[in-house]
Amino acid sequence: MGVELKNRTALDTRDSLDELSELASTAGGEVVGDGIQKLEAPIAATFIGTGKADEFARQCQGQDVDTVIFDDELSPAQSRNLEQVFECKVLDRTALILDIFAQRARTKEGKLQIELAQLQHLLPRLTRFWGHLSRQKGGIGMRGDGETQLETDRRRVQDRISRIARELDVVRRQRATQRQGRQRNLWPLASIVGYTNAGKSTLLNALTGATVLAEDKLFATLDPTTRRLRLPTNQNVLLTDTVGFIRKLPHGLVEAFKATLEEVVQADLLLHVVDASHPQAEEQIQAVNAVLEEIGASGKPTIMVLNKVDRLTANGHAGGEKFLPRFPNAVAVSALTGEGLPTLLAELNTQVRPIREFVELSVPHAESAVIARLHAVGQVIERNYNGEQAWFKVRLPPHLHVEFAPFIVQELQLPTPADPPA
Repeated sequence: MGVELKNRTALDTRDSLDELSELASTAGGEVVGDGIQKLEAPIAATFIGTGKADEFARQCQGQDVDTVIFDDELSPAQSRNLEQVFECKVLDRTALILDIFAQRARTKEGKLQIELAQLQHLLPRLTRFWGHLSRQKGGIGMRGDGETQLETDRRRVQDRISRIARELDVVRRQRATQRQGRQRNLWPLASIVGYTNAGKSTLLNALTGATVLAEDKLFATLDPTTRRLRLPTNQNVLLTDTVGFIRKLPHGLVEAFKATLEEVVQADLLLHVVDASHPQAEEQIQAVNAVLEEIGASGKPTIMVLNKVDRLTANGHAGGEKFLPRFPNAVAVSALTGEGLPTLLAELNTQVRPIREFVELSVPHAESAVIARLHAVGQVIERNYNGEQAWFKVRLPPHLHVEFAPFIVQELQLPTPADPPA
């Protein structure tokens, strides 16, 4: 079910609903139909109008539908009211995406992140699960079974959320340690980002020879994978495949996946993979940029990788024609056939050369926030805390030069990255 609001076009609503249908199929459902209502604004009680809800409910009962999925996030009250009208399970887009992520998670870290997002989504909706129990008047000693059980469940969920958050903090520290270990090689870090099913994992496999699962499905890969890529000039780059983004990505999911998305935040360079054959490629680019801004990764040097051009050329269209003039560093490729990959490697080599500055800084010990920030965003090569000032030799992204300018003593010659042992 979708709603065409006044700030949405009919095309946008239809495309989003088609994507929701694909998500439902990915989750294992069989889609038997859909419906759209035009509204000025969502109805507070039932999201769609009561008359339209009754009409849709009759259609669902005639087709033995057991689940109705809405394309927008529903409030707990709206979900409860709609389930009474439809007499079946009612989900929203957020719950559906969480279900897909739960099916796809393989590592302990991924499962923890999904469970955290699911519990945070469930917590305000607990009341509907205990509505069938008696609830007497409020007051000491006058609470009904439903209210007592609800409070017990809410405490249990909150306790579990706290435990998972602590475990994810440990994961985040472990990832930081692993990242520092990789950075000792002085190799640039590049993250592959993009809309789900744009071909990110296929590109990683094609460039590095990795064997990451790559399927023509939404959210086929959740867990990040890092591999070494040696460029034609023998420059080494660490390339990380990350979880795909999607329009209306739940904010709670972004929060839960911060341990994973830190790989994107810490990257020196982004490879933004776009499915150039998709009719809504422009909207997908905007959705990815919105998520990058939300996690604090916007403004990084980016190579726009226009993937799946083999589908365009097969239909007689030039690959990426409408995007190449707008993005100077754009490269048209087919990760599946290998077309354009040499050009992408050449562009990648050009971009990584000036990717970091090698500077020496002197920071007063009292500026603990500056020192912490330095360790968070830079690669500390040497440090010395003796004396009145702390001294550092650090590799910094150029866009952070202004932030640390008051503490920079001199700019140094960038050391040549170490060649890995044979």
